[in-house]
Amino acid sequence: MASTWIAYNDLAWTEDLLAGPAEYEDEVMVYVNLIKRTAAEPPNTLLHLGSGAGGHDRIFKRHFTVTGVDLSPGMLNKARAAHPDIEYLEGDMRTLRLNRRFDAVAIPDSIDYMASLDDLRQAIQTAAAHLKSGGVLLVVAKTEETFRNNNFAYTGEKDGVHVTILENNYINLFRPNTYEATFMYLIRREGELAIYTDHHVLGLYSQATWEKVFNDAGFIIRKTNLNGIYDRYLIGGGEYLLTVFVGRKA
Repeated sequence: MASTWIAYNDLAWTEDLLAGPAEYEDEVMVYVNLIKRTAAEPPNTLLHLGSGAGGHDRIFKRHFTVTGVDLSPGMLNKARAAHPDIEYLEGDMRTLRLNRRFDAVAIPDSIDYMASLDDLRQAIQTAAAHLKSGGVLLVVAKTEETFRNNNFAYTGEKDGVHVTILENNYINLFRPNTYEATFMYLIRREGELAIYTDHHVLGLYSQATWEKVFNDAGFIIRKTNLNGIYDRYLIGGGEYLLTVFVGRKA
């Protein structure tokens, strides 16, 4: 089933105004180096789950043969236009089965959309099902212990169109193991303002829960911190802490 979030479909085009190719360079090279260091043998093939508009893949494809999977047609259309040399497939990381095995599977940040523990288990099992023995899994996550309520602002302009996005991250105490991301889009064309909102409920789990899910799926995982990547977008200071889990299929 395709996603219905306007952020990733009708408004997917705003990605071009907000993030240029260089924006992903430092972040994705961290992932590439972790995958290569963790692999028992040089990895050649990568399955990118939640590949979005293909921003990460500009760097990934320098090092691997990439197959991208996403749930949002709007994002897939942009990714295919940007990278005609990459195979992109519409699919749900909880249920995907390609009957192929890869040297590595990467799930940068889109793992947040596993909003229940069962969803999370299914996604990690999908990764296991698509990895060769000894293959590398890399997941970029937020943990309950380090996550904070935050607000972000992103802005960009191109061809007379100006876009500002305000994002609010909020831990709703009435919805355990989740957080909310609410987006407000302010789009101006020729002086006319259009306003759109999008509300997403995302998963938020303790480190112990993450470790158990990985262990149950047959992964030997270690973690490292990835801090500062998005801090420049924070309103009012603060920090945005990410945890990168990386390891091999046992």
